[in-house]
Parts: sequence; structure tokens; C-alpha cells
Amino acid sequence: MPPKRHLTARRVRLGAELRKLREATGMKAREAAELLGADSVQMSQIESAVAGVSAERVRRLAAHYACSDEALIEALVAMATDRTQGWWEEYRGVLPSVFLDTAEVEHHATFIREVVVTHVPGLLQTTDYARAVFAYMRPELPESEVVPRVEHRMRRRVVIEGDAPTPYETIVHEFALRVRVADRRASLAQLGFILGKIDEGHATVRVIPIDQDGFGGAGASMMYLGGPVPKLDTGLRDSPTGTAFLDAEPQLEHLRTLLRRVEKASLDPVASRDFIHRLAKEL
Repeated sequence: MPPKRHLTARRVRLGAELRKLREATGMKAREAAELLGADSVQMSQIESAVAGVSAERVRRLAAHYACSDEALIEALVAMATDRTQGWWEEYRGVLPSVFLDTAEVEHHATFIREVVVTHVPGLLQTTDYARAVFAYMRPELPESEVVPRVEHRMRRRVVIEGDAPTPYETIVHEFALRVRVADRRASLAQLGFILGKIDEGHATVRVIPIDQDGFGGAGASMMYLGGPVPKLDTGLRDSPTGTAFLDAEPQLEHLRTLLRRVEKASLDPVASRDFIHRLAKEL
């Protein structure tokens, strides 16, 4: 198949999973290529997502790699044949690719779990809150860049809205709820928006109070997204150098462990809703 113009997160993940299956057998790329009647360059392009791969070839490779996980194979076939042009593609060349990749992974997720310490989660931000966050960036962004960032963030909410929202649960620190990134009016509206999403059933929110003992997870911000099968789950972690997409099983297990630990430090959903309501009254 011809080389792909853009390396989307979904294509990159497909190539990575095919490489994992090959490496698990101890097979070299050259050997796998020969089984397809291809060469090592073509195999490298498939595994690096530079070139696409057909459903037939995915199934042939899985057979050669002795993969008996039918659910995984079908999920990989679906990734290989997916021609979805999501709304996020409208921002290609306008926003950094990580914005598009995040929206794409969210679109295909079977569930989303998130931990946020310093800001309100992106999927729950109001327009005013998001604008204040992006406008505060240094070096300062021109209006022509702030506007599409805010618009993109608002459109991401489609995954937790509508008739069939993706199950979404977030654990947010009280600090993030109290900090006024804009002004009092914007903060009050932000808390009201979160309460609205909770009442609509579009979000499950847990709060970690500031006075919670034994919470050493100030750097715990992360997102965990379910795949069509557990082996295709994805983790996102922010760092000073950017957002990292994690898919290795040891990395995913680390994130699952972190989620369990942070959840233990949080209030249950009912108590958390009451907590947010009290914060709104204090403003």
C-alpha cells in the first residue's frame, strides 16, 4: 500500500502492535517481510506507520506470528481498514499533532479515566476557562492560535456527550477546582458546568481534598483510555517535553496501579458532588 501522508495515533499504534507480535516470536523484520513477499524496507514502513497495511496482510502476519487472540486480531484489522476522517483532521496544520492524536484516541476509546491535579480536566473545561489557560502560555500565543486551541478543546467534549457517551471518570484535586485561572465569574461557571455534567450522567467525578493525608501524588496527572481489547489500552502522561502516549504493558500496569492509589485518596462520587457544590457556594 502507498505511504501515508500523516502519521495518526491510530496508525502508529497499529504498527507498534504488529512489531510487538513479531518481536515476541524472535523473528527479524526481514524474515517477516519474506513471508509477505515483501522486503525489509516495506516491513519497516508498515511497523513505523509510514505505509498502510491491508486486512489480509494483518491476518497473515498474525498467523505467522502464531497469534491466537482472535479479538486482538480483529481489533488490529479494524485499525488497518478504518478510513475515518474525524473532525480533528480539520485542525491538521493548524494545531500541533498531539492535539489531533489526543482527540483521535479519545474518539476510539471504550472508556476514559483521568487524574488531574493542577487544572480542571480538559473534557470538563468551559470556554472561558480554556481560553484563560491557553492565553497564559509563555511565550504568549497570538489570538490566531488561542482561538483554534479553545475551539478544539470544546469539540473534544463530543465523546462524553450525546446519546451514547463514552464512560468518563476523572479524579481532580481540590486545588484545581479552587484556582481562579480567570475571574470569580468564570470560576463559578466552571464549577456549575462540572456539576451539570455530573447530573446529566456524562461524567463521574471524584475529588481529592487539600487536607487529605497521605496523598503524595502531586505529579499523578494522567489519562487512561480503554481499547477494544485490554492489550490496546492507551495511557497519556504530560511532561516538560510534551505528551507521551504509552502502550507497553509495564507502563499501562504502572498507570493502573497509580489510578487505584489515587482513587483511594479521593472522595466517592456522591461526596465529591456535594464537595463541589459547597465550593461553588463559597465563591
